[in-house]
Amino acid sequence: MNKSLLIALSGIGVALAGCSLAPPYQQPATPVPAQWPSGPAYQASKQSAPLAGELKWQEFFPDARLQKLIETALQSNRDLRLAALNVERARAMYGIQRAELYPALDAQGKGGKQRQSIDLISPGDDRTRGQYSLDLGIAAWEIDFFGRIRSLSNQALEEYLATDEARRGAQIALIGEVARAWLQLSADRENLQLARATLESQQAAYALVKQRYDVGVANELDLKRAQVPLDTARGDLARYTQAVAQDRNALDLLAGTPVAEEWLTPDLDSVAPPAEIAAGLSSETLLHRPDVMAAEHRLKGAYANIGAARAALFPHISLTTSVGTASSQLSGLFDGGTGTWAFTPQFVAPIFDARLWAALRVSKTDREIALAQYEKTIQSAFRDVADALAAQGTIDAQVAAQQSLTAAQADSYRLASLRFERGVDSYLPVLDAQRAHYAAQQGLVSLRLARLASQVRLYAVLGGGG
Repeated sequence: MNKSLLIALSGIGVALAGCSLAPPYQQPATPVPAQWPSGPAYQASKQSAPLAGELKWQEFFPDARLQKLIETALQSNRDLRLAALNVERARAMYGIQRAELYPALDAQGKGGKQRQSIDLISPGDDRTRGQYSLDLGIAAWEIDFFGRIRSLSNQALEEYLATDEARRGAQIALIGEVARAWLQLSADRENLQLARATLESQQAAYALVKQRYDVGVANELDLKRAQVPLDTARGDLARYTQAVAQDRNALDLLAGTPVAEEWLTPDLDSVAPPAEIAAGLSSETLLHRPDVMAAEHRLKGAYANIGAARAALFPHISLTTSVGTASSQLSGLFDGGTGTWAFTPQFVAPIFDARLWAALRVSKTDREIALAQYEKTIQSAFRDVADALAAQGTIDAQVAAQQSLTAAQADSYRLASLRFERGVDSYLPVLDAQRAHYAAQQGLVSLRLARLASQVRLYAVLGGGG
């Protein structure tokens, strides 16, 4: 009878565990425009190109060297490893909380032997007697009538899902950062080559001016002016040598291991550009970004916390049961033993507890905080994509203008040098033209880097690479 009662109560507890006092969740409206920005800074969307979320990072980055580097970073980067461990921890915490829905069984056994005097036993009895016992029990199992434990389990589940999205976001960020650092190293290597070539040309120009000065054709002012770009090139050579070394160190840190030389490029011309992607027709694609999904999971967890806080205001019942079996026979375990069964319900009904009501107010405030964080995350994501689209829409025009400027400055430098060599002008026009040409070359390298980096950033902010 008692066993039947226990089984019935267990069934009722499991059935009622599906009840919940948590408010129903409804996805909030997105606090951003439905369409991406338009205007002179934005190009028409390339609808023929795939969306970022549909393109694997191996397809977006066609350069085999960069693919090797990214694969290494995904395996060895310590930040990503920590993110994965946080996911495992959140999953374990969810398992702990979910286990509260089910009774916990424990067992305890003990035994002993006693040797009696021959004068105290009856004929045919053993002189040595054994005593064994085994107790099985359920320790304080709470029947989840109002869904308190279920709500806490749901909150733990949402936290686990949010943590997993954070790991996916960390992976996207790592892929984008590895690509950016790899491109930066390529650009600085190209700048280093440019500084070295400029230094060689300025050494030759200074030798020419020095020769003319020695024979009295050039004055001392021309000689000093020729020394200015020479010293500048020497300083730039040292600066870019340092930059290349630091870029390499940053790349080693991101990869989690020293990067092989064959995975690097000497300049930006050697880089295979990323694939073309589209931003999609509407800003709803932002809802699939890892940070937005993580914020929504935490918002759902805040709803579940309200359910747990509400349920704490209602009575709860916990059960404690035990089953004991004993034996006094040495020849066979439990032969001839006795069994006992105990069922102890505990009923707790809070009459008034200010702490429980305060906890409910806290949980409702936490929901409003989570909602504001969710909306802010979407707004930040919209700005990220809008900025990336603006960069994409204008960078080609900037590169084209810089290429034309660089070519014009090269002609100006060549013509000024010819006029100086023929004695028509002093060295000042040559110095000005050389400075402008060198700056134009450096600017072109920076813009070519920015064009590649903007493609990588657009892919990342649209949620690609996870």
